[in-house]
Amino acid sequence: MRRVATRVARMIRIDQVWLAVDPLDMRAGFDTALGRVINVFGAAHPHHAYLFANRRANRLKVLVHDGIGIWLAARRLNQGQFAWPIAGSEPKQHVLTHEQLEGLVVGLPWQRIGADGVIRVV
Repeated sequence: MRRVATRVARMIRIDQVWLAVDPLDMRAGFDTALGRVINVFGAAHPHHAYLFANRRANRLKVLVHDGIGIWLAARRLNQGQFAWPIAGSEPKQHVLTHEQLEGLVVGLPWQRIGADGVIRVV
């Protein structure tokens, strides 16, 4: 998976990664997903990736605006769930690092990767 993610990252520049908490119907196509991005994030900015999961958090859709057009990708886990915030929780959106994105797509608890995973008190 890392090799594929690295190839895609070289092909599509992603400067910012956004995660939407509320679920998306996985039947959504380009227009519906783009409409949700605009509704949740205000706009689809070039070189930004927007992540959505279904209600069970076992499917993921990623919409990327590459500055010219829109990419829409999907991933499904055969077992388990993506580590996803609870729908209806605050905040409604999260900013992820590239390392957190890599952890998320393979099913790891992305919230523990990076600065948020630092142990400061014993």
